[in-house]
Amino acid sequence: MTTNLATEANETFSTLLNAEPATLAVLGAGAWGSALAELAGHNGHQIQMWSRRLGNTLEEVVDGVDLIVSAISMKGVAATAAKLQEIGIPEHVPIVTATKGLDPESTRTPSQIWEADFPDHPIVVLSGPNLSAEIDRHLPAATVVASSDPAAAEAVQKVFASGLLRVYTSNDPIGTELGGTLKNVIAIASGVCDGLELGINAKSALLTRALTEIIRIGTHLGGQTETFFGLSGLGDMLATCNSALSRNYRVGYGLAQGKTLEGVLEELGSTAEGVNTTNVLIEIANREKIPTPISRQVYRLLNNKITPQQAVEALMERDLKAEFCDIF
Repeated sequence: MTTNLATEANETFSTLLNAEPATLAVLGAGAWGSALAELAGHNGHQIQMWSRRLGNTLEEVVDGVDLIVSAISMKGVAATAAKLQEIGIPEHVPIVTATKGLDPESTRTPSQIWEADFPDHPIVVLSGPNLSAEIDRHLPAATVVASSDPAAAEAVQKVFASGLLRVYTSNDPIGTELGGTLKNVIAIASGVCDGLELGINAKSALLTRALTEIIRIGTHLGGQTETFFGLSGLGDMLATCNSALSRNYRVGYGLAQGKTLEGVLEELGSTAEGVNTTNVLIEIANREKIPTPISRQVYRLLNNKITPQQAVEALMERDLKAEFCDIF
C-alpha cells in the first residue's frame, strides 16, 4: 500500500515537474482564486473551479485532479477542509493554500488547518506581493511557494511559473504564510497614515518599525528571520501598504477619514482579512506575551477604543529605547 502511494506521488510530481498539462481544482472563485486559475491556465493546465455560488460540488471538482489550490477566505477554510475530509482525496495530491489570515476559533494559520486535517498530503503555501487586479492585467509579478516537502514546492513552482509570474521556492511555509498574513494588519496602519496625510517621514518610520514587529511575531511562532525580508514578508508589505488596490489599506484610509468600520467594509463589498487577523493576532500576542505596539493600536482602532489621531499619539509617546533592542 505504501509503495503504491509513493508511486502515485512520484507520478503526480513527474507530471507537474515536467510541465505536462495537469488538472487543478481551484477552491474559491473570488479575485485571488480567479487570478491563480488564470495563471495556471496560461501554462496550459486544465482548471476546475469551485465556490458556493457556482452551484457545483466539491466532489465533482476534486475528482481526478493532480493539484488542489485553496484560495477561499479565512472563514471558510476549516469548513472546506472538513468537507474534503468527508469526501476523501488521494494522498498523493498536493494541497496549495493561498489564503492569508488566522482562524478565529483555533488561532491557526490556513496551512496548519490543512496539515492537521490532511497529515499525509504535501502542503504548499503560496504567498507574495500579488495584487490580483494587477495579475488580471498581466503585469509582471513574483511570488513564493513554500513547503517542508521540496519536491512538492518545486512541482507547484512549475505549475505557476511563466513570463507573467516568477516563482521562488522556500522551505519555510509558516514564515512565508505569516509574512503574508501579518502585513495585512500593517496595511491598515499604513492606510491610516496616508489618510491622515502624515507624510513620507512618518510612513517610512511606520513600515520600518512594522517589519521589526512582524519579524518578532513571526520568529516567535516558528518562522525563519530571512523569510520576512523576502517577497512574502517585506515584498508583500510594500505592495499592500502603498496601494489603494489593497482592501486592508483602504480600511485604514477610510477610518482616517472619519468613516466607521462597518461603512468602510460595506463600501469594499468584499473581505478585508486584516480586520479578523488583527483581532486574532492580539489574542495570540496576549497569550504568548509578544510585544506588538503597532498591531495593538490597530486593534484598538478597529474596536472603537481610540481614534486614528490617538493611535498615532500613542505610538509617538512610547518609551525611548535603542532601535534594535527588541527585534527578536
